[in-house]
Amino acid sequence: MNRASGVIEPQQLLSDGIRRRAEAEYMEMPGLKLTAAQASRLWHLDVAASVSLLDSMVEAGVLYRARDGAYVLLSAR
Repeated sequence: MNRASGVIEPQQLLSDGIRRRAEAEYMEMPGLKLTAAQASRLWHLDVAASVSLLDSMVEAGVLYRARDGAYVLLSAR
């Protein structure tokens, strides 16, 4: 969001939409275990964007990162 104007930037809308989609995928399939590379193919993102998305979900307490580097729903642990 552009704080000065109060307008939500298109990139922010896109990011929010991808985040909601990713969370929905994990909630619908609690056993889902994805690496950043797999997530990038699933959600049509580059790997760096996938890492950023998945790490933000770890920080929010939605996912955890397994020892093998894959991301898993925290409640499926």
